[in-house]
Amino acid sequence: EGTFPNTKHFVMPVLCNHCSDAPCVTKCPGNPEKAGPGNPYKALYKTPEGITMHNPDLCVGCRECQTNCPYSHEKLDASSLDGGSYSVISFNAMDEHTQPRWADKTSAIPGCTASGAEVSALAGAMPPMLNAWKGGDLQPVRQDDVVEKCTFCYHRVLNGLQPACVEVCPAKARIFGDQDDPNTEIAQILKMEKSFRLQEEKGTKPNVHYIGKYSPRA
Repeated sequence: EGTFPNTKHFVMPVLCNHCSDAPCVTKCPGNPEKAGPGNPYKALYKTPEGITMHNPDLCVGCRECQTNCPYSHEKLDASSLDGGSYSVISFNAMDEHTQPRWADKTSAIPGCTASGAEVSALAGAMPPMLNAWKGGDLQPVRQDDVVEKCTFCYHRVLNGLQPACVEVCPAKARIFGDQDDPNTEIAQILKMEKSFRLQEEKGTKPNVHYIGKYSPRA
């Protein structure tokens, strides 16, 4: 915002807000038959820590979660280019190629850059940025016909670690912790700083806060 050269910049990554009143959890039909009598059957559920988790083994691919989440869209249009729309819940349809550019043999810039297929071949993975870690309910590549979302790296949190995005952020711009514990860094910062949350008027009680702007000339 502002007029060059006196501008302020605001970078706003979007992710699952792990809402306290999460409509995705409420609307998820789950799979009672596969879960078995008396067992939890919803693919989306809340952990004791308040994280909104997803179990792909119980997901039926109905996308009710995506439809009812105020932070998600089934299809992103041109407004997504300037942040007007985005989606924190993803879905790979079985009959669609999700990242066709990495199989494309056409150079991005003819005579100058490699093609997507060449990059994948050199990386030895498709897509080339593949993270092959898997554990529990989490698999290295998103399955077809089930949704996927941020889980705050619950497998790490259970072992006393920070979510991967928090740990690797070079600017230390991400902070994760218990907002209800006054001794945590996140609770202290939220007490000192003015923050906002996305679409609070929707009543979902999102738990991801955004703080601050910066000026390169400050």
